[in-house]
Amino acid sequence: MIPLLQDKVVVLSGVGPGLGRALGEQAAVMGADLVLASRTERRLEKMAAVVREHGRRALVVPTDITDEAARERLVDAALDEYGRVDCLVNNAFGIPPMDPITTVGLDALRAANETNVFAPLRLSALFADALAASGGSVVMVNSCVVHSSQPEYSGYKLSKGALAHLASSLATELGPRGIRVNSVAPSYIYEDVNKAYFDWIASETGRTHEQVYAEKAAPTDLKRLATPDEVARATLFLASDLASAVTGQLLNVDCGEFHGG
Repeated sequence: MIPLLQDKVVVLSGVGPGLGRALGEQAAVMGADLVLASRTERRLEKMAAVVREHGRRALVVPTDITDEAARERLVDAALDEYGRVDCLVNNAFGIPPMDPITTVGLDALRAANETNVFAPLRLSALFADALAASGGSVVMVNSCVVHSSQPEYSGYKLSKGALAHLASSLATELGPRGIRVNSVAPSYIYEDVNKAYFDWIASETGRTHEQVYAEKAAPTDLKRLATPDEVARATLFLASDLASAVTGQLLNVDCGEFHGG
């Protein structure tokens, strides 16, 4: 692997299974040191062990990213440990009930927006001075849900649509300070959670896992679904110096399911 992030410091919020795990490992493979933030310390320690196996440093900071004091502690911890931050990857997300948006309770929608919109906003603002000093960047992990209009995803789309507009606004606001802000939008990622979801669909509809996979892959140009590592590498490209003139963009990582226009 090309060391695109050699000796850079990457802050990663949301270190869950699938993409979060791939982002942490791929960043380490590319030469980065990590600041790992999520609520569950056990999961953070497992991710830190993987980073260290690749010869890179990992700082574990259990963080409720919806809490302002906790966000401020995360910034302080990162700078105390490394003295710099080169990229903030806002990967943490919450999904409200998968019901028509007219029936979803406002508290559930507020909770999703706290994680999906307000936390990335505040983390980006709090890390801005450090990112300006390093000529760094922010990457928002969005979703191809912003390109579709399925009723069951409407509550999720509400927050991810707001996140897309937030990233655009931040790119304009922070750009004069040398900070780039971009987004990636995966569609279905073929990882453990979706594999289990496909198994459930198969059992409910009397089909095989492979048939469900083929149905989900059919709208894509490549007739397959992206892996977590593929999405992670595209995300981290935006954090690298190869993307030094790229800002304000949303990159679909979906094997050609949706085409920008």
